[in-house]
Amino acid sequence: MFTELPLLPADPILGLSAAFYADTNPDKVDLGVGVYKTEQGNTPILSCVKQAEAQLHQSQNSKVYTPPAGIPGANQAAAALAFGEQHAVIRQQRLATIQTPGGCGALRTAAELIAKANPRASIWVSNPTWGNHVPLLSGAGISLKEYPYYDFARQKIDFDAMLATLSQAGKDDLVLLHACCHNPSGADLTPSQWQQITALAAERGFTPFIDMAYQGFGEGLAEDAYGVRLMAEQLPRLILAMSFSKNLGLYRERTGSLSIVAPSSTIAEASLSQILSITRGLYSMPPAHGSSLLDIIYHNKNLYSLWQQELTDMRTRIGSLRQQLVSALNSTQQHIDFSFIAQQRGMFSFLGLNKAQVTRLKNDYSVYMTDNSRVNIAGVNSANLDYLSRAVGQVLS
Repeated sequence: MFTELPLLPADPILGLSAAFYADTNPDKVDLGVGVYKTEQGNTPILSCVKQAEAQLHQSQNSKVYTPPAGIPGANQAAAALAFGEQHAVIRQQRLATIQTPGGCGALRTAAELIAKANPRASIWVSNPTWGNHVPLLSGAGISLKEYPYYDFARQKIDFDAMLATLSQAGKDDLVLLHACCHNPSGADLTPSQWQQITALAAERGFTPFIDMAYQGFGEGLAEDAYGVRLMAEQLPRLILAMSFSKNLGLYRERTGSLSIVAPSSTIAEASLSQILSITRGLYSMPPAHGSSLLDIIYHNKNLYSLWQQELTDMRTRIGSLRQQLVSALNSTQQHIDFSFIAQQRGMFSFLGLNKAQVTRLKNDYSVYMTDNSRVNIAGVNSANLDYLSRAVGQVLS
């Protein structure tokens, strides 16, 4: 049965990680895998999570299945974090929210719902976008289209080209947008640009499909949800995929959610029934641990406050690293002005290097990043900053 299956190449990110771990160079630098790291290079368990786990351990008396939609308190928390507790879609019961196995589970479930609701639908994705968007969405049989987003020459969003292309989208189309901390570019839409895209969606009739994987890593929990809340307020329908891997550090717990904003409470209820039918056929019941922690942290005043502080600390550190990286890179060469890195948000940016330069960094200096020169800013620290900047300077010279 399996003898005709060909050997597939390794996933670019996972393959890069394997190469890094096999490298014996003591000065090696990992800027590939997208996880938050401390100054010591660790990805810690947040203190609020540890305390919530202690509470969960004391109170949990069963490992029975979760409800099909997930833990109610976690769904309430996800909806409130995304839309705000008093948002009209919540008050009017126009929102259907379920727990999913990570943001990936939310994206794939949404894609299956779209395919079921309208087989003619197409999803527009940004160029570039997160590498796993394409297989997750196209795997459901959905047709994908691209819209221009990041101008590599100017290191900024090509918003005019983006708007012009999306002006072709129609009522059978969905447009995938990154809520904040665009992966892989780090270039985020401004409030004014969100307003223009919202107006275009109202005019053209397409449905926004927002992926919010880094809420709190850009400007703050509420600030990073600006586009989500604006579109939910002004448009009749919206799809939102969320992940708590980064902002709660729950990577391996696969904690995410999917929300459908519908024109009415009746349609929201029908949408909920449909996505629960889909998830029953995909994974049956969602995992409980990570969402239980989200439930506890959000509804405990002290733990919620602690989470906000820890999230602020992570966000502030990344912002400081961006400034330090710009200074170090600009001091070692004059070929590229890296100031744009300090203007971007989240963990990722492109350095603007070509594939040959990236390969040389890996082979000659053990500096690891993806072939398009996307780097994880959180992989930089005081111990590797000078080495990294000198290596980039050598490659550029």
